[in-house]
Amino acid sequence: MRYPVEDFTAEERALLAPHFTNLERPVFALVNLPETVKGALFARYSRYSGTVRRLYLEEFAADAPGGGRPFDEDEGARAAQLYERVFAGYGDDSIAQLGGAHVACEWVSNILTKVLQRGRLAAYLEQSTRYIPYDKPLPGGGYRFYRDEELGPEFAAAMDEIFAIYSRSLAEVEEWAAARWPRGEEPEGAWRRSIRAKALDLLRGLLPAATLSHVGIYASGQAYEQLIMRLLASPLPEAREYGGMILAELKQVMPSFVSRVDRPERGGEWISYLERRREQTESWVARLGLDRRGAGDGAPSVELLHVEGSEEDLLASSLFESASAPETEVLARIDVLDREERAQLLAAVVGGRANRRYRPGRGFEALRYRFEIVSDYGAFRDLQRHRMLTCQWQRLSPDLGAGIPEEVREAGVGGEFERALEVSRGEFERLAEAGLAEQAPYALSLAYRIRYTLDLNAREAMHLIELRSGREGHPTYRAVAQAMHERIAAEHPGVAAAMSHVDSSVEPRLERIMSEIRTHRKRVSAGHSE
Repeated sequence: MRYPVEDFTAEERALLAPHFTNLERPVFALVNLPETVKGALFARYSRYSGTVRRLYLEEFAADAPGGGRPFDEDEGARAAQLYERVFAGYGDDSIAQLGGAHVACEWVSNILTKVLQRGRLAAYLEQSTRYIPYDKPLPGGGYRFYRDEELGPEFAAAMDEIFAIYSRSLAEVEEWAAARWPRGEEPEGAWRRSIRAKALDLLRGLLPAATLSHVGIYASGQAYEQLIMRLLASPLPEAREYGGMILAELKQVMPSFVSRVDRPERGGEWISYLERRREQTESWVARLGLDRRGAGDGAPSVELLHVEGSEEDLLASSLFESASAPETEVLARIDVLDREERAQLLAAVVGGRANRRYRPGRGFEALRYRFEIVSDYGAFRDLQRHRMLTCQWQRLSPDLGAGIPEEVREAGVGGEFERALEVSRGEFERLAEAGLAEQAPYALSLAYRIRYTLDLNAREAMHLIELRSGREGHPTYRAVAQAMHERIAAEHPGVAAAMSHVDSSVEPRLERIMSEIRTHRKRVSAGHSE
């Protein structure tokens, strides 16, 4: 393939080389540039007839320090001025999507992780309670839970007791699991890690929502602006504190992208709007009597509330891009097909899915499902992280009860698990009665249930259900994914059948053993010792 290649002088190449990964090919990356410079470059790019490398030379290189070093902390006067003129002056918010930053938020509660991860247009990574034991004290002493003097010494005492139960139970459950699933032909290291993973899975429900985690975020300037304002408008003190800290760090990396947050007439008004909206909504909830405690029977459940679209709509949408006819005509042609022909057509548009990562085209987005789910908070944490869906959840409380895994009872620690749940519930009630309704959920163990909705199209449903039903998944969210598949099958059997990588098995097992064996093989093939 032929494409134009620009000529640069030796002096120009010296200016470009530190900031562009190559100077000859039509595809390259921008490096060693502040986010505002990148954003301003691309913003100007949309109205510039030349190439971005030529644009850099003409309008930005003069701001660059000598020696190819990154720009200074004010991001380059020309870039900041351009950003201000286009973004703040003309209101072109799309420019705020052209720069991003990595931010780590450490020592955050499991309550706050869900607030941080609520935005769609960002990437998140969170420490997993399935892989990390929480039986060791922090560097400064004490177990790993959120601390605030406002919560009182009773809170710390209750959390200490729950973590002590968790720590003692971990060794007992590991010993039980090792006897229940003795080592076979698998490598010893893989077997031991799978035994540890089994114990962590079974005892995850003991951990309180105050358990501390680390969250890594990569997002655009626009996404960060929304996140910060949402945090600053939150009634949760921890959220407001982290909102301020994120803003302070982004001011060092990409100040122009978050400059509106501090302005009373922009960010100030926006935050006030979010606060008023929440207050008005809560007022109507109270007026309608929807704020009563103990609503619902508390049993785990997965209900399909609403379906939008039909399998015929899905087929028509799948054919649309390859057709040359209006969608109404496509639907009419599908209407005359018999059941067998429709099944053949659906199989063709789905294709041969040898791997669950092979997914059909966007025609599957013509169907939507809205589920209402009651599950333990641990399962909710994992399902909420899916980006391409709408997740709404109610405040965590003890009203929907909690479940104790049968295998925990088999391991002989069921009584200790129950005692931890009682301590957890008692501390929740104490905090709620003390007027700390927002902070009370910190006290609740992840085994307590929460009610939430997932609204998603059939394509995302395929991804979520196949991933979360996998044999290596946690049993609680596997059960939710399997139930979602059953509900879809009752409405659209063809769509459910297309989800060919759903694992419907329910027998007790070492969930992580196959993954650990695969990891072992990779390490051996790469020349690493066990």
